[in-house]
Formats: sequence, structure tokens, C-alpha cells
Amino acid sequence: MPNKTIQDLDAELSAGRVSARALVDAALARAADPAGEGSRVFIKLWAEEARRAADAQDLLRKNGAAASPLAGIPVSLKDLFDVAGETTLAGSKALRDAAPARKDAAIVQRLKAAGAVLVGRTNMTEFAFSAIGHNPHYGTPGNPWDRARVPGGSSSGAAVSVADGMCVAAIGSDTGGSVRIPAALCGLAGFKPTQARVPLEGALPLSTTLDSIGPLARSIADCALVDAILAGEPPSVPEPIGPAGLHLAVPKTLVLDDLDRDVGTSFERALGALSRAGARITEIDMPELREVVEANAKGGFSPVEALAWHEELLASRGEEYDPRVRTRIERGRSMTGADYVRLGRRRAELVARAGRTTEGYDALVLPTCAIIAPRMDEIAEDEGFWKRNALLLRNTSLFNFLDRCAATLPMHRPGDAPTGLMLVGPRMGDRRLLAVARGCEGTISSA
Repeated sequence: MPNKTIQDLDAELSAGRVSARALVDAALARAADPAGEGSRVFIKLWAEEARRAADAQDLLRKNGAAASPLAGIPVSLKDLFDVAGETTLAGSKALRDAAPARKDAAIVQRLKAAGAVLVGRTNMTEFAFSAIGHNPHYGTPGNPWDRARVPGGSSSGAAVSVADGMCVAAIGSDTGGSVRIPAALCGLAGFKPTQARVPLEGALPLSTTLDSIGPLARSIADCALVDAILAGEPPSVPEPIGPAGLHLAVPKTLVLDDLDRDVGTSFERALGALSRAGARITEIDMPELREVVEANAKGGFSPVEALAWHEELLASRGEEYDPRVRTRIERGRSMTGADYVRLGRRRAELVARAGRTTEGYDALVLPTCAIIAPRMDEIAEDEGFWKRNALLLRNTSLFNFLDRCAATLPMHRPGDAPTGLMLVGPRMGDRRLLAVARGCEGTISSA
């Protein structure tokens, strides 16, 4: 299962060469293995429920009634989404006494309708507020490349659940890079959609302005299929658009600064492979990226919008928060109402300008993260934590602010430290970007 795509498994399920129950049993066995990361990957496993769901999907397939190619496929769910009858903890202890959800989140409803078998809730940075993936309450899953390193966040358990074969695809959220960062650091594909395409109803918010929901998987094709289901679109995978004839832009502003050696080397190799395959690659100045950073100097949308949700909980249960998460939320107190309004106006200006700057290019191409996964000892102290958190977030968060769709795909060689190549498309250009990413994925994987 770990090396097979959803399309491969769909074909095998339809032909009767494998059963959904067998796939789910294998995923649960990996999650329950005491020598593995399952106890840190999952906050809750739905073992019996998943087995029952798998049996039901096998029966439906036997009668030619599979709802989608995702029917019977094990999928994990970030601990951020409501499931009827359960309390959504969002990686925290402070919500353990909260009322259970009355209904499934919108995306959970769509996954179930598509026949996905949800195997459990995955661990995450508390309240989704960090790129590191560290969680002092439930433990931090080890990176599959090197267990002494962090997996990236905030969708930390989501990434490791896929990489370690505990599911075939995972659902995460992405406010500043929380799908793309752990995907890149764990050697996976990930996709952040244009925000409006996927409903946020039933997802515990970090920033209502920036939050988006997307998949992590082993291939862009798998991400594309899951994205279509999340967006309520026909469950299909766009045909790949190969590099030949594409015009790709590499922003010179900010995103290439301070790359570590592994990232820089793999990025240059990836650009070379795309160029040899016929892509035209142009370096461009993109001053809007630096202006995004300047616009966010007072903290941006996330702290103040998080504070609006957390203020009462902080007053009653604040001592139970991860202190680093609480510090970031409390920063929202420094923003005035006038600051917030001005930030919204500034964002609209920069979104429009960035659209004009990048018009005519098929995609932007840049490293997903400036550095490889940090070692856990490197983030033990606050100075190392905040420095590396900023470097991991820098490139991805720019495009949440600009409301662009963005995909990450592996660009490292087997055995090397995982690094990600990010392709960025225009707002609402999601499906074409996924087609471009599919074409580039094949080129880069053979480089």
C-alpha cells in the first residue's frame, strides 16, 4: 500500500485483487505498531469504525456501487475538523471538556459521501499555530527520513501518517503553509487550494482570512483527486501538462534568500531538469513579496483573528496552552481595529498587483521551505525554535496572504534530506496548476 497511488488501489479494489478491509487492517497495524510513530501520529484511532466502514465499501464495490475512486481508501483527518459526537481538540488539552460536535464538518461529509475510510484524528501543532510540528501535550512524531528531526507543521501527524503507511492520503489545513511544509519536510506531495474552493464549516479556525484545507499524499495525482472531493467537484485527476512549452517564473525577491545547502542544490537540479525538458524559466523581480512581509509587521491576520476565537478560553484555561502558541495568540492584542482594517485594504492591493506581475506565466516555481527539517534539539530552546519556524514559514505564507493556489512536490534524490519544490498558480487556477504540477513531478522525479 505505501507505494501505490489512489488510482492504482482503485483499480485493484475494482478488480478484486485487494479489499478495502485489507487496506484498512494494514494501515491500522502500522498505526498500532509499538515500534512505530502511531502513538504520536494519532490523537485518536477509529479502528472498529474504520473496519466497519471498509466492510461496507467492499460490499458496495461488489455490487458496482463505489461512490468514487476514493471509496474504501484509508484517509487520516487532522484533529481540527468536527466529527459528529466527538470533541475537536485541535491538538490541545484546553478543549478536553468542550461539547462534542453536533455534525460533521463539511469536508468530512464529502469524504464520507465519497466512500473514504477515515482511520483517525492526527496530531498537530496546538491550534495549528506553528510550522515546526512540535506538540508538548501529545508528543511530536519523528520525521520519516530521520526520527531525530521534526516533521513540520502544523499538520505534523498528517504527513507522518502518509509517509509511514498508516493511510493513503491525509487531510490537513494550511493557513501559512501547514499542508505544504510537513509535506515538503517528509518527502510528500501537498496542495493548498484557493481558499474559497473548499468550505471551512466545521474546521476550528486559526485565521478566517487565511485558513484553507488541503490534502497530503504520495503524488500530485492523489492530491488532485482528494482536492476535487473536498471542493465538491467531480472526482477526477487532470491530465499532466508536461514542461515543454511552459513559461515558469522564479521570483528573485526574498524566497531564495538563506537557502541551506540541501535545498539550494536540489532546487538548482530541479530547475535544470525542467529546462532540459523544454520549460522556459525566467527570473523575475516580485517586490510584492517583500511588501507582504512589511504589511504583516504587526503580526498579520492570524494572531488577532485567533485571539477573537480564543480570548475567553485563554482567560479560563490559558495555563494549559503550549506557551509558544499562547505567545503568538496574545500578540493579537497589539493590533488595533484601525490596523486590522488597513491590513485588509493592503492585502487587496497586493493581491491585485501580484496578479499583474505574474500574468503570462504558467506558474511560479520556488523552494517550498528554505531549510530541511530541523533536529528536535535545534528547536528545544526558544531562539532556535523561532528562527527555524520563521524560515519554514517564509515562502509558503506569502501565498496564503496573496490567496494563490500552491502545490509542493519532492525535489530531492532518494536517501537525501527531503526538500520540496513549490509551484504557485493564479487564484482559482487550481486544476490547471495541478496539471502543471503533475507534468513537472514526472520530470523532477527522474532527474
